[in-house]
Amino acid sequence: MAIRRNDLGKDPIGKLVLRLAIPSMLAQFVSVLYSIVDRMYIGNIPETGDIALAGVGVCGPIVTLINSFALLIGIGGAPLAAIRMGEKNLEGARQILSNCFLMLLGIAVFLTAFFLCMKNSLLMAFGASEATFSYADEYITICVSGTIFAIMATGLNQFIICQGFSGMAMISVMIGAAMNIALDPVFIFVFQMGVRGAALATVLSQMASFSFVLLFLRSSKAILRLKLGGYSLRIMRRVLTFGFSPFIICATDSVLIIAMNSVLQHYGGPENGDAFITCATVVQSYMQLITMPMAGITGGTQPILSFNYGSGDTDRIRVAFRRIILLCVGFTTLMFCISQTCSSLFVALFTKDAGLTNLSVWGIRIFTLGIIPLAFQYEIVDGFTALGIARISVTLSLTRKILYLILTLVLPIFFGASGAFYAEPAVDILCGILSTITFLLNFNTLMRRRQEIPEGTALYS
Repeated sequence: MAIRRNDLGKDPIGKLVLRLAIPSMLAQFVSVLYSIVDRMYIGNIPETGDIALAGVGVCGPIVTLINSFALLIGIGGAPLAAIRMGEKNLEGARQILSNCFLMLLGIAVFLTAFFLCMKNSLLMAFGASEATFSYADEYITICVSGTIFAIMATGLNQFIICQGFSGMAMISVMIGAAMNIALDPVFIFVFQMGVRGAALATVLSQMASFSFVLLFLRSSKAILRLKLGGYSLRIMRRVLTFGFSPFIICATDSVLIIAMNSVLQHYGGPENGDAFITCATVVQSYMQLITMPMAGITGGTQPILSFNYGSGDTDRIRVAFRRIILLCVGFTTLMFCISQTCSSLFVALFTKDAGLTNLSVWGIRIFTLGIIPLAFQYEIVDGFTALGIARISVTLSLTRKILYLILTLVLPIFFGASGAFYAEPAVDILCGILSTITFLLNFNTLMRRRQEIPEGTALYS
């Protein structure tokens, strides 16, 4: 099979953005199917589907937190490796990959042991009830046991993207998604394993994706081949600095899910608490159809910014930023229209209950009111991360999460459980505006400073 590599330093920016963004966007869209397909089948289990779906929803913070550590190392190391490639320092880029592999492995082992020991108390703290605990426990025990495959597949796939092999990165994700879609109904319904079957299908799918990524990075087709050795605490610290922003974005999503579930359980009460959590699970699944493909656009195009920042071509960086933001705005505008008119079709995949359907459709329409301004923050945060400007990206990320948490906790005091759903559009609009202002105040200065750095100087050494 012919493997196409995009030239990050020479290909026309417009075409390059599309060739990197679209496969990455599609890959993230397909990866959403991991959780959505699980929840769709679980929601349709006869008699117990709705309560089982609420149980799986409680597991969301743990799954999200595990994924955040993969991004900490993957998105922390890949832009740094792309900068080294822009500097024509391939050996330095290979050393970064080697260090990231070791870090991913160590984190995976630690998280597996930690969550297996703490899962019972964590699930109850995250909003499980007596009715939903057993389903949550069955699902998360198997998922956590496969942590190493989830973390290694997600983290190492970033190093395929940063080399310009966007198509191969997409294939690695699609392999796992296709397996998950195929295995879910077999394990859940044919073998009558219920939520355990959904979790097992997910782990086997992640194992397949990891195997593909590992084989590619070890093959002669890769520019940066995975080799052991050359470990350095200095490199590891630099990777953690680069990856802190995406880590915070994803990790704090766990906190927000916990807060949302707790608030809904508290204000919904014994009668409606589980129903509100089921609704939130459906709504958050739908939001992933927006946020993860958009993260695919902004994350998939990071190598363009990193590589050209390393080579000092600020003109290409300027053009790339404009094209990427335009693509994000176009995508979110389309999804806004779909969300406000066709969300009932998505909800029907999860539940046939009329009350839950109406509540979930309402929740989706509220949650998506601010997704167009959100597009600006996604690219600005990921763009500054790609350039290694962690101070700005982390500040913007933390600001959004803190505001979100405050509104999630405060709004239900005045408006009941339903008030928690308005936190999302409020912070999307406010922080979209804040991020744009920050970008306009800082970007030109950053580009001017980069031009003043003498040629041949190693960045972030």
